[in-house]
Amino acid sequence: MKPMEPSTVELNIAGRVLSLSTGLFANQAHGAVVASLGDTQILATAVMSETSREGIDFFPLMVDYEERFYASGKIKGSRFIKREGRPSDNAVLTARLIDRPVRPLFPKNMTNDVQVIGTVLSADLEVDPGPIGIIAASAALLLSGMPFKGPVAAVRMGYVADSEGSKEIFVVNPTYEQARNGKLDLVVAGTLDAITMVEAAAKEVSEDILLEALEIAHKHIKTLCQLQLDLVKKLGVKTLEYLMREENPIARKAVEDTISEKEIEDARGKTKAEFKEKLHALEKKLFEKYAEQIEAEEMREGELKEILTDRIEKLMRKNILDSEKRLDGRKLDEIRSISGAVGIIPRTHGSGLFQRGETQALSLTTLGSPGSAQTIDTMDVDEIKRYMHHYNFPPFSVGEAKPLRGTSRREVGHGDLAERALISVLPEKEQFPYTIRVVSEVLSCNGSSSMASVCGSTLSLMDAGVPIKRPVAGIAMGLITSDDFDGKKGIYKILTDIQGLEDFAGDMDFKVAGTSEGITALQMDIKVKGISIEIMGEALARAKKARTQILKEMLEIIPAPRDHLSPHAPFIMSVRILTDQIRSVIGKGGETIQKITADTGCEIDIEQDGLVTITAPNQEKGKLAEDWIKRITYVPKVGDVFEGKVVRIMEFGAFVEFAPGKDGLVHISQLDHVRVNKVEDVVKIGDMVKVKLVEIDDQGRCNLSRKATMPLPPGMTATPDITKRPPRRSGPPRRF
Repeated sequence: MKPMEPSTVELNIAGRVLSLSTGLFANQAHGAVVASLGDTQILATAVMSETSREGIDFFPLMVDYEERFYASGKIKGSRFIKREGRPSDNAVLTARLIDRPVRPLFPKNMTNDVQVIGTVLSADLEVDPGPIGIIAASAALLLSGMPFKGPVAAVRMGYVADSEGSKEIFVVNPTYEQARNGKLDLVVAGTLDAITMVEAAAKEVSEDILLEALEIAHKHIKTLCQLQLDLVKKLGVKTLEYLMREENPIARKAVEDTISEKEIEDARGKTKAEFKEKLHALEKKLFEKYAEQIEAEEMREGELKEILTDRIEKLMRKNILDSEKRLDGRKLDEIRSISGAVGIIPRTHGSGLFQRGETQALSLTTLGSPGSAQTIDTMDVDEIKRYMHHYNFPPFSVGEAKPLRGTSRREVGHGDLAERALISVLPEKEQFPYTIRVVSEVLSCNGSSSMASVCGSTLSLMDAGVPIKRPVAGIAMGLITSDDFDGKKGIYKILTDIQGLEDFAGDMDFKVAGTSEGITALQMDIKVKGISIEIMGEALARAKKARTQILKEMLEIIPAPRDHLSPHAPFIMSVRILTDQIRSVIGKGGETIQKITADTGCEIDIEQDGLVTITAPNQEKGKLAEDWIKRITYVPKVGDVFEGKVVRIMEFGAFVEFAPGKDGLVHISQLDHVRVNKVEDVVKIGDMVKVKLVEIDDQGRCNLSRKATMPLPPGMTATPDITKRPPRRSGPPRRF
């Protein structure tokens, strides 16, 4: 049997070879490509159904990302289930990452099912496979012959310290460690001509740094797009037949004859409810007039609604482009009214309510012990998360009744965005050892709920007493373009704080979160072929202005983090010990630490670097456990005073245990200010005495003094301390 020989193209990018190959795997898929970078390999397949879906008003594209633990030489960590199950949050986020730059490059009215699956075959544990998955998916779609207006490619950008640590530099496809420790972790997708998607986490970077990163990224994206075209040219493509959703001309004429442009114009409303009410009145007018035709199936109610909505959207876009007139009457750069409150939920550790226009988010903070941190068991990198942000979007928030089906991809994505926005301002673990969970409940939505959750969560964290570095605010920017807009030329208008219909009918959703000092998170999706870096720069500048205004209003709600925690929060303190003392705290077989937890009711976590964290039901119990650990790990220092127990009596003095496992000699001369003839005249075994550490000799032995803690009797003057132990016996060794 003749071995299969794949067709391959290669490109050196930032010192690594990226290759695209096809022909070896998945030959029944319409398009199949393996993208390789180092030891990382992703198989992307693209398949289109032969038939179309009837009666749908959307493009049925499905994008999945399959993590395989074998790719990194691991067996799934669950004790009872060893095979992969439901996609992890990371897999969901990566699937969204692939979907977002690919979807706009298909015809909107296409009705054939399209499925793209990215399967990780090998992972080198150095570089995130996500951007490679976008490249593989794009190449597979190009080879499939579908009506895909690609190519599209992606790179990851880092802004990290150089080898000498003297300055920050840009790095293409940074390692996990570089991305984690750097100031910027940015994924950029684009075509040969423009940027199509941005995803970023940052540590308060400036707009200028971000734009410079985008420029560098797009240079590499162009070469990666050309690589895909080289592969297509090498193989040729057989075009697949597909179907487009056709509009019913009878329904179009019915809407145009019945609903005038003035009626559509009058449907504007400052609130979502007002707009919905007017829209429903127009729909009712249509349905009643054409009831017979609907019953005869000459037209459908759904068709009439879709055409009416299309007319409203086109008029909205025209008004914005021609006269800068928005649906609710705002100026292009005007933010909706803002309100908020903190401390409104009694039993939570912190609560923050943020409302912008009709969008309302309630964020709740819970503080837990370090042991409550989440262990993430993934295909490539395992990690411990001490900060978790979860986002819930119930159907009532948009006035709908729908079954609850668990956490959606959208909820996972928005939660991750808010988490990235806030994580860089959280205190270090040693300063604030709590595990932190914030849940954002979207209670009402008319656009930009994810950014409202960022603002609400900032208020909630401050209410909980979490000493964040600076407050974070978020804003969603929009874009409306003319028909001749090509990403760089043509008329366009940038919108600040977009509401629902402006998002749905607009061309961009650009979410920007940050502090007064810089950007902490970004997410940009567009529906046009692309936009220039110049337009992005303009949008970022307006976002900064809006963010500054929102932060000012948030600080009027709560000016700074509270200086105390909720009485319902656990009491946590931390102690730093030497690493060689960890064994002493744990004890033989865990005996010591188990006794501490049993007697105090505290939860104790010990990390490998010697950080001991105590989670207690109250301050008194926590202090008891802390003192216990400090006694165990105490390193004696001359001058310290102790309450110790007499454990042994000799002719020359008494031995006192002044700390767990540590004792010292109180010489007979140090028992009292007056002469002592017999040790037992002053102390007995079991007595508790106050002593001072006065010397540690060259053998590490501790000499104590009782009289140094006692006041001088009247008329007596102090005499020099005699603290030396008696000399060791000389002569031959003793036999036993």
